[in-house]
Amino acid sequence: MFEAIADKISDVFKNLRGLGKISEKNVSDAIREIREALLGADVNREAADDFLEKVYKAAIGQSVLSKILPEQQIVKIIHDELTALLGGEQDSEKYDKKPLKILLSGLHGSGKTTTAGKLALLLKDGGYNPLLVACDVHRPAAIDQLKIVADGVGVECYFERGANDARKVAAHGLRRMEDGAFDAVIFDTAGRLHIDGHMIGEISDIKKITSPDEIFLVADAALGQEAANVAKSFNDALALSGIILTKLDGDARGGAALSMKYVTGVPIKFIGTGEKASDFSPFHPKRVASRILGMGDVVSLVEKAQQHVDKSEQEKLSKKIKKAEFDLNDLLHSVQRLRKIGPMASLLNMLPGKIKSMAADSENDRTKIAEAIIQSMTARERAKPSIIDSWRRARIAKGAGVELRDVNALLKQFAQMQRVMKSFKGEKGAKKMQAFAAQFGMNVE
Repeated sequence: MFEAIADKISDVFKNLRGLGKISEKNVSDAIREIREALLGADVNREAADDFLEKVYKAAIGQSVLSKILPEQQIVKIIHDELTALLGGEQDSEKYDKKPLKILLSGLHGSGKTTTAGKLALLLKDGGYNPLLVACDVHRPAAIDQLKIVADGVGVECYFERGANDARKVAAHGLRRMEDGAFDAVIFDTAGRLHIDGHMIGEISDIKKITSPDEIFLVADAALGQEAANVAKSFNDALALSGIILTKLDGDARGGAALSMKYVTGVPIKFIGTGEKASDFSPFHPKRVASRILGMGDVVSLVEKAQQHVDKSEQEKLSKKIKKAEFDLNDLLHSVQRLRKIGPMASLLNMLPGKIKSMAADSENDRTKIAEAIIQSMTARERAKPSIIDSWRRARIAKGAGVELRDVNALLKQFAQMQRVMKSFKGEKGAKKMQAFAAQFGMNVE
């Protein structure tokens, strides 16, 4: 997602390189190209024009700083305005209210039921005991689908087979939450068309009955130009408190994310980035703006990695890095941990620079090749790569089923890593390492 916008903006920045100053002409040229990229990515026209007008005014009124290149100044201006368009410096969504009542709405096929399970898991991990309530009495398989989702994340599901009144199911589900040991409830409603007056009336009644703390619109990120109309219709009918964007791992062009907040004034609260229940997280406008501008999102990558690394293992690795004792065994373990975090394509999208545009299959192949090469080495070779001469390299390549150049490339990369790690040794190096880690929200003692 956002690749089309990101690539176009990257080309615009290239054109600004080497310019001595910001002028009205080069800003106008840049804005015209960015506008084409936004409209091509299905961003609402009004949202795009308003955003670019703000960028233009800020850029033309910007005094040129002698130590900052025009390209860098434009990047900063666009980053700030893009962050504002996506929702500004909103806090990560953390709940402490109990009981907590959440109502989900959305179109047919937007992923509401799957999202209900993901949201339940997120609440469960946050200390809640959530209950899912099946308020979709119109679709025959809806109850079974929600029950499977609930079982998958280890929460209870309330349903009434044969029921034909969603309002009564919602009222009974609310009572079940109040009578049981539950401190959160998520009402999964039927998918509807935003122009369907009967169905909108039904969910409006459910809202009155349940008095939810949160009313979320669950929207497919691939909605395109229709995203703005859909969001506005639901917001007019329900007074939404937030939007959840689903299927961000697909080939959506990103327009929905950039349009919905502008049209409704309602923040995007969460995003779904995959099929697993854990592929769900709070939405961070500033981080997404950084990814669109090719700056990466290393903070999210580190947070994702920390979920898969045990604390004692992290401390052990930190000590080895500080002592410059990181060897190929450690690299092998790191590669294997990376593969547990998620698809390589999603990890690359969080990294700055052009590396994010590499094909997923190609990068997965490289990871597997690195693993095979290290596993073909002896324990002594892994611990002391300096002993790997030309004869050993040929043997390792044959054992791993790869070309000699693959072995040479891996060893060259590893040697570069070791040089960086050696710069962290000593008192000055420790401070340097702490400063480096702090950029990514990590604490290295």
